[in-house]
Amino acid sequence: MTAPTVLFVCVHNAGRSQMAAGYLRHFAADRVTVLSAGSLPAEQINPVAAEAMREEGIDIASAQPAVLTPEAVRASDVVIAMGCGDACPIFPGKRYEDWELEDPAGQGIEAVRPIRDEIRRRVEALVDELVG
Repeated sequence: MTAPTVLFVCVHNAGRSQMAAGYLRHFAADRVTVLSAGSLPAEQINPVAAEAMREEGIDIASAQPAVLTPEAVRASDVVIAMGCGDACPIFPGKRYEDWELEDPAGQGIEAVRPIRDEIRRRVEALVDELVG
């Protein structure tokens, strides 16, 4: 059985989607293929999001924000949107989830930690569901 592919999408692909991708890679290792992208990708990862993940022992600082493409959506089994609005293309047969999460952009570490912790909780549930 091939590993399921999960695509995390947010606007800038610099905070929420990168934290989720970092957690999924950490918890699922090679049992899940992880992609992330943004409708309007930033130049770099949000440094506060990277710091919050470093506190968890997960390094996302070297990740590069990527532009959302229809090909990435088509290649995915599960597409998780985090505030990308209508920018995410819809293809039949894909599973779509919308995770309502506050945007960590421009926020300090104290505000980003609860966002990170909620992402962790949701990713752990996703891992349990996809790979047991």
